[in-house]
Amino acid sequence: MTTKHRCGWCKGDALYEAYHDNEWGVPVRDDATLFEFLILETFQAGLSWITVLRKRDNFRAAFDNFNYLKIAEYQHDKIDALLQDAGIIRNKLKINATVTNAQAFIKIQEEFGSFSTYIWQFVNDTPIKNAVKHYKDAPANTPLSTTISKDLKKRGFKFVGTTVMYAHMQATGMINDHEVQCFRYHQV
Repeated sequence: MTTKHRCGWCKGDALYEAYHDNEWGVPVRDDATLFEFLILETFQAGLSWITVLRKRDNFRAAFDNFNYLKIAEYQHDKIDALLQDAGIIRNKLKINATVTNAQAFIKIQEEFGSFSTYIWQFVNDTPIKNAVKHYKDAPANTPLSTTISKDLKKRGFKFVGTTVMYAHMQATGMINDHEVQCFRYHQV
């Protein structure tokens, strides 16, 4: 029986492996999904991705299935309810940033036609394919993620530092950081 070689970071956890096998590094062009990953990555700042991944369904329920149009309209009562929701990460700054980011996301859509058009321009609409031998060799950020971070911050986004943006680029397939021996490396 042959087993698939996976990136080392996901081994041993069924949820992590499923995420790795089916989502991580797959190019995302859909604005709704790009927004979901952006929000999840902002909540991950300072925490492990598996912590956020385990709460993903709770985040979906709490944040109206990541409907940025609804989130942009959240008022204090909704924010207070989110702060009481034990199923999510109850960080007031990150929750408030989610509302701010939804509003800024909509402004980018208005300017560029879609968030996808905006974000993918940074890689000329083509994923960057790195040659990572071991996942620990992948960078935490790059000059490109810093450029994107600065531009998003200039546009009013919060919690979108260079490391968060690099993780977002990896998750949404703008960068292929699968290990070269990983079965997904050539698939994405």
